[in-house]
Amino acid sequence: MIYATAFLSLALAGLAQGKIYLQESFNDAAWKDRWTVPSDWKSTEELGEWKWTEGKFYGDASDKGIQTSQDARFYGLSAKLNEAFTNSDKPLVIQYSVKHEQDLDCGGAYIKLLGDMDQSKFGGDTPYQVMFGPDICGPSNKKTHVIFNYPPKNDNVLIKSEVRTESDNLSHLYTLIVNPDGTFEVLIDNESARKGNLVDEFDLLEPKEIKDPAQSKPSDWVDEAKIADPEDVKPEGWDETPAEIVDPEASKPDDWDDEEDGEYEAPMIPNPEFKGEWKPKMIDNPEYKGEWEHPMIPNPDFKEDAEVGVRCKDCTHVGFELWQVKTGTMFDDIIVTDSVAEAKSFADSTFFKKQPGEKAMYEEEKERKKAEAAAAAESAKSEEGDDDEEEEDEEEEGGDEL
Repeated sequence: MIYATAFLSLALAGLAQGKIYLQESFNDAAWKDRWTVPSDWKSTEELGEWKWTEGKFYGDASDKGIQTSQDARFYGLSAKLNEAFTNSDKPLVIQYSVKHEQDLDCGGAYIKLLGDMDQSKFGGDTPYQVMFGPDICGPSNKKTHVIFNYPPKNDNVLIKSEVRTESDNLSHLYTLIVNPDGTFEVLIDNESARKGNLVDEFDLLEPKEIKDPAQSKPSDWVDEAKIADPEDVKPEGWDETPAEIVDPEASKPDDWDDEEDGEYEAPMIPNPEFKGEWKPKMIDNPEYKGEWEHPMIPNPDFKEDAEVGVRCKDCTHVGFELWQVKTGTMFDDIIVTDSVAEAKSFADSTFFKKQPGEKAMYEEEKERKKAEAAAAAESAKSEEGDDDEEEEDEEEEGGDEL
């Protein structure tokens, strides 16, 4: 597995001077001292409890993560970076793993990168700079969020085309790389899921051109490519043919009683002669001028932004702010850094190291459940057979009595 070649030079540079702003594997009980659970965002009854666990399937029992544990709850959690981070001349890299051990029906699993804030009040209304990660709600709404707060617009701007996500029960690694030159890439399990230019993929800047407000389509413009043939005339008697007719092969049944059943009426069948609604043939319109194109002019509101790629200015915290209907989502191996190489090295020593063991344990569990289901089905079939034999014996005994 390799990172996209477009970022190779950045990765090599990161080897020499990469800085890690946060790195968390949750492998010691002191993780609670590094993370703050908000107290004022929601009531105690609405907030779910984070569980510290290795999960159902794992490569190493000592390798733990944090997991949502109560259904239909809000979850909030945040941690402070080692120091404030602005990606003005280096990449911004956010990476973490997500595992849905439940059959997730509706719930988020995204992480946020934020500026200075009151961690005890961190919640859904807390301003953020980056929101990234999977979100699932229903079978057709599965995506990986990539959202940036863009101060010039005072808005949170979503990626135009949704990025795929993973929804099975295994761990998956999500990586977001944003470069100061305005390029970005999303990787899932170290494979590129989307890359491009921020200006092209997000509506951050105003469009360079707009439709000329002084121009409009001429009233005599003809944009109908086809017209009805004026020489095509509906055939005489077309509308007189009924859609259904009496079935000529139907006859009154021999046991039909007019007094009890009423007067017999033969059933109706589709008329083979019926041709439907008449429509004239369509021909090329001799007056057709083509599709009218609105003239474009330079947009007076358009402004270049040399810092469009600087999507993190004085970032100080990361946090999870989630709602989950059915819980069991695990989070692990979080890193915020300015080096692609650092993120890759961390993934190799954590996520990818434990994947073989986790997958093996998962497959063993699947096979065990499959065998149990087969045994249960066979047992039910056997019991059903025994019941049938008992019924037959009872019938035979009853016959003897008669």
